Amino acid sequence: MKLSKFKAPNTYFLIFSIIIITAVLTWIIPSGEYNRSAMNGCEVVVAGSFHSVESNPQGIGAILMAPIRGFTNKSAALIVGFILIVGGVFAILAKTRAIDAAIMAVAKAHDKSPIIEMLYIPIFMVIFSLGGGSFGMGEEVIPFILIFVPLTLALGYDSIVGVAIPFVGAGAGFAGAFLNPFTIGIAQQIADLPLFSGIGYRLISWVICTAVAIAFVMIYAAKIKKRPEKSLTFDMDEEKRKNLHIGDLENFKGVSKGHKLALYTFALGMVGMVIGVLKYQWYIEEICAVFFLTGILVGIVGRLSMKEFTDAFVSGARDMVGTALIIVLARGILIIAEDGRIIDTMLFGLSNSIKNLHPIISSQAMFVIHSIINFFVPSGSAKAALTMPIMIPLADIVGVTRQTAVLAFQFGDGFSNMIVPTSAITMGVLTLSGISWEKWARWIIPLEIIFLIVGFLLLIPPFLIEW
Repeated sequence: MKLSKFKAPNTYFLIFSIIIITAVLTWIIPSGEYNRSAMNGCEVVVAGSFHSVESNPQGIGAILMAPIRGFTNKSAALIVGFILIVGGVFAILAKTRAIDAAIMAVAKAHDKSPIIEMLYIPIFMVIFSLGGGSFGMGEEVIPFILIFVPLTLALGYDSIVGVAIPFVGAGAGFAGAFLNPFTIGIAQQIADLPLFSGIGYRLISWVICTAVAIAFVMIYAAKIKKRPEKSLTFDMDEEKRKNLHIGDLENFKGVSKGHKLALYTFALGMVGMVIGVLKYQWYIEEICAVFFLTGILVGIVGRLSMKEFTDAFVSGARDMVGTALIIVLARGILIIAEDGRIIDTMLFGLSNSIKNLHPIISSQAMFVIHSIINFFVPSGSAKAALTMPIMIPLADIVGVTRQTAVLAFQFGDGFSNMIVPTSAITMGVLTLSGISWEKWARWIIPLEIIFLIVGFLLLIPPFLIEW
C-alpha cells in the first residue's frame, strides 16, 4: 500500500485502541507498587519500597467500563464541566457578534501594518509562555482556542497555527518554567530544595524553549500563508472560513460601542481568572464560576433576550460533547493502567536502567523516563509525587544534582504534554479546534524532536557548573 493512500484512524477509535493495548499490557507487565507517605501535603512514594503485588490484569469488562469510569473520575469530570461551560459562554459572546467585529479589526490592522503582521505570532506566544512558565497555565488555555483559531484563519493561516499560538506557547513555557508551583514547587519540596531556587538557569531555559517554539510556528505559518493548500487542515479550514462572517475589510468602520462593551466585559472576566489563579490558587471550580458569571454579564451588556441567551449557551455546550467524550476516553487509559498496577512497575524498571550511566547521560535519561511516564500520568503534580521521591536519591547516587533532576522532570513533563493522547487538556484543545490527534501529531513530531535535542543540550551545563 502506498503511504499516500494510508488513512489515519478516527481519533475516538485511536484512543479506545490505546485502552485495549493498555489492558493487554496489564497481562504482560508484572504488577507492583511503592509504599506511599505524606509529605508537604502530598502523597508521595517511598524510595526503595517497591514490591510485587498480586496481579490484576484488566479484561473485557474493564475495557468496556473504562469510558463511564472516565466520566466518574473527579479530575476528568471537572475538565468536562469546564469544557461545556466554556463552550456555552463563547456561544453567548459569539451571539453578540462582538468576536466577529474584533476579528475584523485585527484582520484589517494585520493587512495594513507589516509590523503587526510580523509581531502577531511572537507577542501572543510570549504572553502564553509567560503564563505557562509562571503559574503553570494548562486548562486555562482551552478558552483561547475558540478565539485564536477563527482569528488566525481570518489572517490567512490555518487551524494548526491558531492552536499553536496559545497551546504550544503555554506548553513551551510550562516545560521551561521558572516559577510553576505545580511542577517546580512540588518537585523542589520533595527534593528538599529552597522553593523556586535556581531560577537564573531556568529563565535561560525558558527563553530558549520559547524562542524555539516561536521560530517553529512562524516558519510554518509563513509557509501556509504563501501556500494554504499545504496545510494538513486545508479542507476543514475552508469550511470554517465560510462561517467567520468576515465582511468587507476596506469598508469596516471599526468595533461598535456595544461590541466593545461585550469584549471589555469578557476581557475583565479573563483578568479576574488570572488574578484568582495567581493570588488565590483557584482551580477549575472557581474558574468555571468566573466564566459562567462572565457569560451572564456578556449576555446582559450584549442585550440578548433570555431565549437568545439560553439557546446560545445550550448550543455552545452541545458543540463540546465530542470534546468531552475524547477527554473521558483518554482518562479511561489511565484508569486501566492504575487498576492493573503497572505504572509503579514501569517506573521501577526505568529508574534501575540508569544507575551506571555518566551523570550527564543519567540526567538525559531521567528526562526520557519522565516523558514515558507522562503518557500514563500526564498531571505534572501527580507525576512529581510519583517519580521525584525515586529520582532524587537516584540522582544523589549517580552524581546528578537535585536541581538538575528537577529540571529533567520539568522537560519530561512539559514537552511531551503537547502530544500525549492521554492528556485531557491536549485532547480537549484538539477536539475543540476540530483537528484530529493524528494530524496534530504529524505536525508537532518535528517540534518534539527539536525539543528533545534542546532538552538534552540544556541538561549538559548544569553538570559542568555543578548547578
